[in-house]
Amino acid sequence: MKATVAFTSLGCDKNRVDSEVMLGILSKNGLTIVTEEAEADLIVVNTCCFIKDALQESIETILEMAEYKKTGRCKGLIVAGCLGQRYEKEMFEEMPEVDAILGTTAYEEIAEIAKRILQGEKAMKQLADINQPMTEENGKLRILSTAGYYAYLKISEGCDNHCTYCVIPKMRGKHRSRSIESLVEETKLLAQQGVKELVLVAQDTSIYGRDLYGEIRLPTLLKELCKVEGIQWIRLLYCYPETLTEETIEVMASEPKICHYIDLPIQHSNDEVLKRMGRKSTQAILKQKIQKLRQAMEDIAIRTTFIVGFPGETQQEFEDLLKFTKEMRFDRLGVFTYSQEEGTPAANMHNQIEEEMKEKRKDTIMQMQKTISAQNCEKEIGAIKEVLVEGKLPQEDIYCGRTKKDAPDIDGLVFFSSEKELLSGEIVSVLIKEASDYDLIGEVLYADESCQ
Repeated sequence: MKATVAFTSLGCDKNRVDSEVMLGILSKNGLTIVTEEAEADLIVVNTCCFIKDALQESIETILEMAEYKKTGRCKGLIVAGCLGQRYEKEMFEEMPEVDAILGTTAYEEIAEIAKRILQGEKAMKQLADINQPMTEENGKLRILSTAGYYAYLKISEGCDNHCTYCVIPKMRGKHRSRSIESLVEETKLLAQQGVKELVLVAQDTSIYGRDLYGEIRLPTLLKELCKVEGIQWIRLLYCYPETLTEETIEVMASEPKICHYIDLPIQHSNDEVLKRMGRKSTQAILKQKIQKLRQAMEDIAIRTTFIVGFPGETQQEFEDLLKFTKEMRFDRLGVFTYSQEEGTPAANMHNQIEEEMKEKRKDTIMQMQKTISAQNCEKEIGAIKEVLVEGKLPQEDIYCGRTKKDAPDIDGLVFFSSEKELLSGEIVSVLIKEASDYDLIGEVLYADESCQ
């Protein structure tokens, strides 16, 4: 009987891609993938510890999975990703339940580690140089964990920005891009599997290719991906505003397959806070880039994230962020409270903000954004939207899906009725009739075969 393995992937969609590659490597090496941890001989937890909440979730998940050593058939527990990389010295002492650590750039060794655990070895560390180049071939082995009609494409690893609050460069290394050829090849394989929507991810997608080609090549990559038959939507996440080029914006506006959607992780708008954060933007740069995006694509959906409660953030600086939020009217907005991460310059800054104040500021911005979002949704009433079907609700003839303005898992949904039976992954035309704070409600007009 083949050994079985179960996976739990935590954190970001970039981590998810690493998990999918590991699943592929294990499957290629003869292990059977199972969804029930109780049936697994090995359990892998791909961890995140970007902020305290993510760290806590990773620890709780590891301890939860360790229980299957008592109640299931689990012979080994492997911790992959950021937690093991960051705390490799403390891991076995603090969590003796763990049998192996796999660093952020060592996941290609997952099959060898699995084999050694099944042979009885314990307390293994498999770490590698965090700055080693990305392996071009691994993407071909991926086993998708998303719904089959969309997939993430990880175009680079690591980050060169060194923001003062962030530990990612210490865990993931400097920015390293994959070649255009390998990414196009992987995209063709994904399309052959039925993927229609491609979501580009990296720590910083806007500088793709700078390390490999000596210049930013994101526009070139986008043009090549648009040529892949079967891919219908291409979505861009995590573009830093200061390095988002006019050429990239032009390609977004001119290529029909590219969604008029972008994720710009701004983090703050006040120049003094941005300086303390080690960000390379200013409020003037942010406004200029947002204006250029909206001039090029009137219907673009701009998503961003803020950090509130950064050390030393005064009430005046916070009110500057509020004013900016009101003026910019982002389509999508997420707010995090500052997390004091050991080993980062910001952790040692004076005037750390009380948690209660951080939460209050977060709630204030999110309440403002709720109003903006509701007003934006209200404007969609009467519009006909192209919607990718995600599934059917228990109610008769009611489906849910996403427009080009909605990224998987993080944005709103469209709920709509259809007399005709629809399949997940279909793209249909929906007349919007109602709106809530974040979601839209409508009905299918017809199945648009030209969109298929």
